Parts: sequence; structure tokens; C-alpha cells
Amino acid sequence: MRRDGLGPDFRRLWAAYAVSVVGSAVATDAFALTAVLALSADAFRVSLLAALGGAVGALVALPLGPWIEFRRKRPVMIATDVARFCVLLTVPVAYAADALTYPHLVVVAVLSSVGQIVFLGASTAHLKALVAREHLVAANGRFESVLWTSSAVGPPVGGLCVTVFGPVATILADAGSYLLSALGIRAIATPEPDPPTRTAHRRRWRGLGAGWRHIWSDALLRVLFANTVAVSALIVAIAPIWSVVMLRDLRFSPFAYGLSVGIPCVAGVIGARLSRRLAARWGHRAVLLVAGVARVLWLPFLPFVGGGPLGLAAVTAIHSGTVFFTSVFTPVFATCRLERTPHDKTARVLTAWSITNNAVRAVCVLAFGLLAGLTAPRPAIAAAALLLLASCVCLPWRARPGDVTETGVPPAAPHPRTGDAAGGGPAPEPRPHPRIPEAPVPPGGLTTPAGRTTDQAPRPDSR
Repeated sequence: MRRDGLGPDFRRLWAAYAVSVVGSAVATDAFALTAVLALSADAFRVSLLAALGGAVGALVALPLGPWIEFRRKRPVMIATDVARFCVLLTVPVAYAADALTYPHLVVVAVLSSVGQIVFLGASTAHLKALVAREHLVAANGRFESVLWTSSAVGPPVGGLCVTVFGPVATILADAGSYLLSALGIRAIATPEPDPPTRTAHRRRWRGLGAGWRHIWSDALLRVLFANTVAVSALIVAIAPIWSVVMLRDLRFSPFAYGLSVGIPCVAGVIGARLSRRLAARWGHRAVLLVAGVARVLWLPFLPFVGGGPLGLAAVTAIHSGTVFFTSVFTPVFATCRLERTPHDKTARVLTAWSITNNAVRAVCVLAFGLLAGLTAPRPAIAAAALLLLASCVCLPWRARPGDVTETGVPPAAPHPRTGDAAGGGPAPEPRPHPRIPEAPVPPGGLTTPAGRTTDQAPRPDSR
């Protein structure tokens, strides 16, 4: 066990995650780039591709939350990675055979979306059983750091690969990363705890809604849910429209586009490293408030960006501000969500969160794609940016006393086997004077590329 308490099996999980994230970073916006460069799709069709992938993927994944909950998570993660490898591999094969079509891309986007929801529900529940509760912020911070580190390098490399080898080269790299991720997860040695037992009288339809019922019953989760879903959906809606503006209207090369996404991710690394220290010093609620507001203040400037080197510098600066505060917000948000969710509801809560994210993203992507088609891309981006500012209403502004720990959230129900709280470690005794009171009432390109963790707060571009 290392001094940070995370241990060797966490490092194996972290390595598997890292290789997957590197592949997804190289393939940032790969579906949008393939649609624009290989199939000559316009802004509406690019937005429709993202909308259909999210909406249909969420619908297909709807019954999978209870299915994941009552099964061992590690085999589900491995099977999902292998399935995504096979699905993504069909795109470069079809492109090489000159048989790639828009419906084919839509089907692959849908299946990738389902895989992302399933993997998220299983992997986050697995992390909760692998890492002690008091180390969850550190673990989430390490995931966030590698996410932004890979994202700083991946998009420029991906843009260069697209320029040199063609639009589907990055999809091939991403497919291979999922296969390596499956091998890394297979190497984890710690026996996985038994999954919760499904009671015989439990109705399946009741199980489908358990995740949403728990979210709605918790005052803080309810507001975090509204905030993160809204921010994620609006930023994802901007991404395909902005890719058309940069690549077609402003005539930036794919390499320059990759630079505008990759360079800001250095700020993400810094933010992720600072997140734990800021939470320890100021408390979870203060970090959620300040970073939650600051991450949406930058995008309203995006519609005014022009071309040339100054335009590229402006895009990079806007993305850097968004990414920095997103990476500060995400580890604290992810830890609060885990700590406030009982062991026997974790997978269903995370799956419900992902399904809602994907469904709302699909609606927003389609709506703002239509708006861009009826007006122009820049007014559509401006409208989404103004709604992002309005999302700040859904943050824990009002505090009230409550039964909380020093981290700012009440302990989750104990693990059914070990009696430990949340992640398997002992729950600390409540302090008489907690750092912050409980908030009664706030993920995840501007989003993370598809296939990463993520129901976390979004990042500058996602596929």
C-alpha cells in the first residue's frame, strides 16, 4: 500500500484507464471529423449524428442499470471494452473498402454510447469497492489528472494523424486502446466483493427507477444532477457546431483544431492536482460553488472568435479557462456522488445519471443543430452559452445544518459484507464542527471524449 493508501490494484486499474483515455484523446471528435471530412456532412447532420447516438444509446441502456447492479463489475467492464473494440473496428474496415456510410456511423455511435453507459456504471461502482472512502478524492483526482494529461497531447496528435493518414485513423487507435484496457482490468488481483443480492419479490420495473428515485430523494444530489446534466448537454451541443465553424468557416486545419483542444488540457492537469487541496482547505461546497460558476463564464466569448493566429489563441484561452475550473469541480463532484449513494444502489444511480445525460445531450444537440441550420452556427453557440450561465442557479447556494462528515457530505450506507462505508474503508466519526454544512439542494468534447469515464463534468470537446 502506498502512502496515499491507493495500493497496487488501483495502479492496475489506473493504467487500464490511462491507456483507454489516451486512445480516446487521440480520437477526440473522431465521429464528427469523419462525418465532415469523409462524408461531407453539414452542421445539422453532424449534430444529428451526436443526437441519435446519445438518445438511442440511452434508450437501449435503460434496462441495464439493474442488470449491472446485481453482477460482478469487473467481467462487465472487460466485456464492454472488448465489445467497443469490435464495434469501432468496423469503421476503418468499411472506410478502407470504400463502404462507409452515414447510417453506419450512426449505428457505431449508438453502440459506443451504450458501451460508455454500461462501463461507467460498472467501473465507478467497482472503484467504490476497491478504494477506501477516505481516499476517494485522491483516486478521482488521479483519474482526472491522467484524463487531462492525455487530452493535452491526444487531440493535436489525432489531428496530425487525420491530416496524414485520413479521417478514420484515430478511430482505429481508439479501438485498440479498449482492447488494452480490457487486458489491464483482467490483471487486477483483489477479489471483487459479492454484488448485492436481488430479492425475489423485487419488481423489475421498480428496479429500473431506483437510481432516479435515490437521486431525487437526496437534496444535494438532486441539484448536482440538474447542474451537471445541463452543463454537459449544453457544452456537448456546442461541440459539433463549433467543429464545423473551425474546420469549414474559419478554415483551420485538423492539426490546428487539435491544438485548440489539446493545449487547454494542461490547465486541466493543474486543476485536477489542485482539486483535493482546495477541497481540504475550503470544503466541498465552496469548491462546487466557485468552480461550478467559473467553468461556464468563458464560453459566451466563443461566438466572437475570428480566424488566424489570434483566433486560435482566443479559442485556446477560452477552452483553458473552461477546462481548468471543470477539472477542479469534477473530482469533488464525483466523490460527493459516490459518498451519498449506498453500495446497493451505486450502479443504478450512475446508470440513471448517464442515461439522463445522454438523453438530454441528444435533445440539446439536435435542437441547437436545428437552430444552427435555421440561423447560423454562431447564434446557436451564443444561445447555448447563455443557457450555460443560467445553469449556475442549480448549485448548492443555500446551506443548512445536517449530519455531515468533515468532507462535507454524510456517509453512505455501509458495505453489506465488510460493514465499511462507501469504498470499503472505515467511516470516520462525525465531527462536532464540520468544515461545511450540508447543502440542501449541485460530468463528464468540452466534454470528455466518448469512452472515458465520465459522467463527469464536461471538457472542451467530445466525440
